[in-house]
Amino acid sequence: MTTDRPASYKGLFPVAPTPFHDNGDIDLEGQRRVLDCMIDQGVDGICLLANYSEQFLLTDEERRILTEDSLSHVAGRVPVMVTCSHFSTRIAAERAAHAREHGAALLMMMPPYHGAGVLRVDEQAIYDHFAQVQDAAQIPIMVQDAPLSGVHLSVPFLVRLATELPLVRYFKIEVPGTAAKLRALIAAGGDFIEGPFDGEEAITLMADLDAGATGVMSSALLPDLIRPVIAHHAAGDRDKAAAAYQRILPLINYENRQCGLRAAKIVMAEGGVIGSDAVRHPLEPVHPATREGLLELAREVQPLALNWGK
Repeated sequence: MTTDRPASYKGLFPVAPTPFHDNGDIDLEGQRRVLDCMIDQGVDGICLLANYSEQFLLTDEERRILTEDSLSHVAGRVPVMVTCSHFSTRIAAERAAHAREHGAALLMMMPPYHGAGVLRVDEQAIYDHFAQVQDAAQIPIMVQDAPLSGVHLSVPFLVRLATELPLVRYFKIEVPGTAAKLRALIAAGGDFIEGPFDGEEAITLMADLDAGATGVMSSALLPDLIRPVIAHHAAGDRDKAAAAYQRILPLINYENRQCGLRAAKIVMAEGGVIGSDAVRHPLEPVHPATREGLLELAREVQPLALNWGK
């Protein structure tokens, strides 16, 4: 297994939505436009096939096509992270190897779970799961610590992963009390915690930056407006960071609490990035009033996605 330390990743790694035509078919041309828009948003990297990409509604063949086409289209302009989560270690490892073969820079994985944690495995099995995927992929791995899995990942266990598995270097923390967990993880793991990231649409971004987060995994709705928050905070000007964050927080809150993964699609459809904001059944579109509420807030702050394709 390769143990050389590749480049370190930080900053903005938003999740790319998967656009569909109104009939539910994947819109590959729309996907390429999404990626181009995200690069124009000034992102440091892009994450594919995450939960906000509706990965749980895609067939294996669709995943393969999206992985290969997206990596080919980005063509190294920014690093691309591919999500390869699966309960089966074998399938997760195969997904990881496929992503690496086609140019992924790093991977994201949830711990193995089924039925919101109803079907559980112990910590040693989770450890072995990540170890086998690491060996198959040979590129860095981000552990996604999210309530969706129903799996509790303790700070000592995450530190064990970081210290014993040389390519498990990144951690997306999006649990209640994210800032406290990030702070504890960084204190316990030190330099082994190379990439402490937050997620959940950056709804707790300021607290997480204060706790030591060096990366942010938002949606593709407004990364260009999140960037100044990160830049001011990194420069030591917390007041400017807080002011920039206060300006966009109503939109982030509306996305997180009212629209979820639909929000980026709605704004991108309104902005001519994609032709449709369709989601796949059994998901349903938001109520028209909710859609207009999102767009009202977006018009106030003017994210790039709202006008990119016009």
